[in-house]
Amino acid sequence: MIKRKRKKLSDEPIGRVKIVKDFLPPPEKLLVKAKPVKITITLSQESVDFFKHIACKEHVPYQKLIRALLDRYASQYR
Repeated sequence: MIKRKRKKLSDEPIGRVKIVKDFLPPPEKLLVKAKPVKITITLSQESVDFFKHIACKEHVPYQKLIRALLDRYASQYR
């Protein structure tokens, strides 16, 4: 295995490049969270099994998957 010399990093400009300070807002301000509303809904066992199967494959909670589907559907008709 060949060892290579590591160059020391510097804060000095490289050519015409200049360091730009972070201009993005913090992560918690990037997401707009809608106010959640709890409801009770009755679904068929087949539908719940379907969502649970897909959610398991995608490694997400099945309720989150159903919520995302409903949110997308609703946003298309607003």
